Amino acid sequence: MHTPHVTPRFRNRREAGRALASKLSKYSGRRGLIVLALPRGGVPVAYEVARALEAPLDVFLVRKLGIPGHEELAMGAIATGGVRVLNRELVQSLGIPESLVESITAKERSALDRAERLYRNHRTPADLAGKTVILVDDGLATGATVVAAIKALRNASTARILVAVPVAARETCEQLKSVADGVVCAETPEPFRAVGLWYEDFSPTSDDEVRELLEAAANQPASGT
Repeated sequence: MHTPHVTPRFRNRREAGRALASKLSKYSGRRGLIVLALPRGGVPVAYEVARALEAPLDVFLVRKLGIPGHEELAMGAIATGGVRVLNRELVQSLGIPESLVESITAKERSALDRAERLYRNHRTPADLAGKTVILVDDGLATGATVVAAIKALRNASTARILVAVPVAARETCEQLKSVADGVVCAETPEPFRAVGLWYEDFSPTSDDEVRELLEAAANQPASGT
């Protein structure tokens, strides 16, 4: 099938982050603000946002709890800070035993804990209670991971949750307005098709880059604490 030529909007994720930061300038230097990145691709974007807004940066990991035999479908999710969001109605309607839910949760929590250790290098997760969170990714197609992250963040007693991305499908941005306290999508090209089309360089972000950027952000003064 012929794919029409599109002109990328961003050279790379760091440039996209700077463009996104300019849309969030009213939050610059605000107290009680934290920028959370969805790894891995969201981290270079969020690094630039946090630096521009003089806010602390952290990662927020989300692992989907897949339905046995249909792992692409989610019955819930777990996230940073030990939070679990579960669709109890779905679990009951499918007759999934509690023991199986717990074993799947344990498996995904083990993977999440490994990633936490890998990225944080012994730094503890930020305390999110009462904070205004800007949740950042490199783009949104369906927004399923972001929705899971928002639900988990609600359980962490955050004050406000803003979703901010450089590029997204327009309908996804609209849908997220019903679950987040604010949504900033810098670019909503039509037709959208895929996040990677709008970057010249959309090569995968490495674990090393995630670690380096988090380390660099931790060593920068932040006024938003």
